[in-house]
Amino acid sequence: MRFRYSAEENGSLVKKALVYTQDEHKINYHDVDSHAVYITERLQANGFETYIVGGAVRDLILGKKPKDFDIVTAASPGRIKKIFRNARVIGRRFRLVHVFFGKKIIEVSTFRSTKDGPTSNTFGTIEEDVLRRDFTLNALFYDPLKQLVIDYVGGMEDIRKGVIRPLIALPHIFTDDPVRIIRAVKYAAMAGFKLPFSLRNMIRKQSFFFFFFKIIYSSDALKIVEALDNLKIYGYLQPKAVELFRTMPGFREGYLKTFADLGREDFKNLTGEALSCLVKDYLERTVDWQMSEGPAETFRSAFVLARKFVLPMNPPKIELEHALKIIFLGHGLSVKRTRFNERHRRKPKNSVVTV
Repeated sequence: MRFRYSAEENGSLVKKALVYTQDEHKINYHDVDSHAVYITERLQANGFETYIVGGAVRDLILGKKPKDFDIVTAASPGRIKKIFRNARVIGRRFRLVHVFFGKKIIEVSTFRSTKDGPTSNTFGTIEEDVLRRDFTLNALFYDPLKQLVIDYVGGMEDIRKGVIRPLIALPHIFTDDPVRIIRAVKYAAMAGFKLPFSLRNMIRKQSFFFFFFKIIYSSDALKIVEALDNLKIYGYLQPKAVELFRTMPGFREGYLKTFADLGREDFKNLTGEALSCLVKDYLERTVDWQMSEGPAETFRSAFVLARKFVLPMNPPKIELEHALKIIFLGHGLSVKRTRFNERHRRKPKNSVVTV
């Protein structure tokens, strides 16, 4: 293991980072995207410190082949654009560069400063940039030319221990960017990592319900929901479902099996399709499918049941209607048009349900 030093104002050298060689990090160079290597090589040749960073480095260390590669550099967006003709500068507050290789896009960003806090949008140094990343396992820098991993925050050791450790202070990590809640749970689910108690507790307090849609529209929905339930967090998002997990035999298994449909290759993600997976098992057990009150009234009752079941999530009415239409179609019922007031128990005059 090597070390990286930086000079203090008085000129003394201070150990800042651990540097892991290929024998230590064991990244398979053949899993590294050739275009990412090309960009790194060109920027370094022009005198700019440049690395592959983030999730790609994490996955490479875990022995996985990343889908996306992000690059961070000391070069400004304007300078990057001059070096690569196939590049485009995007963004207003903090400009990024997209380098195009056919349909493939590799994102290149400039080191960010922390002088305005962890979400700063001003340029800085690598030592500042690392401190504005979310978790230690995402804060590793990889030089594919020298095949070295630069670790300022102990991320390599956390990966080896299977621990997700935040870099941003807990009171701010999710308020600055609530999507980090989903990221933390996703990393735990996909890699089998542990969430420390303090992090789990903060997720419980700050589980923003509107991000639940990000879960059900994810191809990893099943794994994420299982992880949330195992961490005793899912009840904050879907309390009625978790109650039935404990009280209704077989409900949890059927519920999760339905969620697995979201990961199918032929899943089309039509309007209401993902939401239908959320309410399907509950409605199958609670709706009067004998249609004793008539198809239209049965649909109205199912809508009210579904609305209460998904609380506190409040999906758009049209989205929930489409979800129910998909479920009713599975029973041979085609709902063509629905107009009714959820608050009144009366048959909708303009509802048409055909068998």
